[in-house]
Amino acid sequence: MIAYLEGKFLQKTAQSIIIATRYGIGYEVFIPQGMALPAAGEELALYTAFVVREDAQELFGFATFEERETFKMLTTINRVGARTALAILSVYRPDDLRRIVAQDDVNALTRVSGIGKQTGQKIFLELKYKFKADTQLSAVMRPAANSGVYSDALTGLLNLGYDAQSAGEVLAEVLQKEPDLAVGEALRAALKTMAKKK
Repeated sequence: MIAYLEGKFLQKTAQSIIIATRYGIGYEVFIPQGMALPAAGEELALYTAFVVREDAQELFGFATFEERETFKMLTTINRVGARTALAILSVYRPDDLRRIVAQDDVNALTRVSGIGKQTGQKIFLELKYKFKADTQLSAVMRPAANSGVYSDALTGLLNLGYDAQSAGEVLAEVLQKEPDLAVGEALRAALKTMAKKK
């Protein structure tokens, strides 16, 4: 499973980008439309989801960990494949989807290309259930006000070799308890929490 990717941004196509790692390997990564990208040759880091189908193996990339987790959750919904999930995240950020659910905006998903009214309503109902049931995702998405601190501290934990899922959950807990922590403080608190859980 490829969960995180760092390298030089080389090229953008209609739906994907190409990233070259320091070891000379290039990856094609499908990304949401509108993602901010650096200039060619500059460094880029993405959280990724590797999707294997009968006819293809594809890598999907996201700017934040919560986008990646939302993508994974969307693909568990009936009639939502990886490309449809990516189309949804090209229109709505994770917080937008939570707002749609909170406001019972049943027809919001029909604004996504390829999703009709009936399918959109079915996806909405499953999404509403999953946002309530998936407490791990909710925990990861709570520190929205600290998204910069969260993202930077999570990158630090990943660089230290920690698993993205467990590190993200612990970091979310830390920032929920102490929302005003700086990056270094959040990183130290998360490391201390994970050491206690071992």
